Amino acid sequence: MDSNDRGKEGRQEPEGELGCCGCVLMGVSIFILIIFFPFSLICSLKIVQEYERAVIFRLGRVLSGGAKGPGLFFLMPCVDTFRCVDMRTFSYDIPPQEILSRDSVTVAVDAVIYAKIFDATKSIINVEDAHASTKLLAATTLRNVLGTKVLSEILSDRESIAHTMQSILDHATDPWGVDVERVEVKDVRLPVQMQRAMAAEAEANRDARAKVILAEGEMKASRSLKEAADIMSQSPAAMQIRYLQTLNQIAAERNSTIIFPLPIDMLSKLSKK
Repeated sequence: MDSNDRGKEGRQEPEGELGCCGCVLMGVSIFILIIFFPFSLICSLKIVQEYERAVIFRLGRVLSGGAKGPGLFFLMPCVDTFRCVDMRTFSYDIPPQEILSRDSVTVAVDAVIYAKIFDATKSIINVEDAHASTKLLAATTLRNVLGTKVLSEILSDRESIAHTMQSILDHATDPWGVDVERVEVKDVRLPVQMQRAMAAEAEANRDARAKVILAEGEMKASRSLKEAADIMSQSPAAMQIRYLQTLNQIAAERNSTIIFPLPIDMLSKLSKK
């Protein structure tokens, strides 16, 4: 029989099966309620807030019908006790966990979880402290899940890690009446040596990509120059026009010295003359 069945069995326990001592105590409680009326009525009426539920125990047994509230409810003197449960969403900051990843890298990871109690009776009778148990289970789950991941997955796949943790925690805390709504990985801290190694690797990759891009640019430029030279070689006038354009650009820059390139064949003709 699992914990869910035990919890349901505790809630469905008939109120009439109190035994002889229980019946006597109930009679005494009713007698006290009548004798000290209306003061006993004031002590027996309890109020819970909108966000709270009250789990009532009669002679140690949970009353059928589940938790009471919100609003006003009645307790029998001397035989009834109750525990108040907060049904609002609570958050836990998981402290940083030193984790050894699958590729043998030590990282410190911290996370935060958001959960709430959906069944007040389960959270009281199935676990001693639902909040503390959920927090400890979340820390253990974080270590177990990240221990199966490599460093690159831990750094890049935070969303999938959070969904995996939420699924595991929600399944494990369901018998406690706790619903895990959200899990977020806050920070991943690496050792200083690993940070330096990763920075050097990233810098080397950037330098390699820059050299490849520069080489590709020079190759495309040389190819374009070769095509331009082939076209100009077919027409001597084109070379002269290009020469005049270059002179025009030099003159526009207001340089004090202008160099006129002369073909070598022209110099040889002048020397012969």
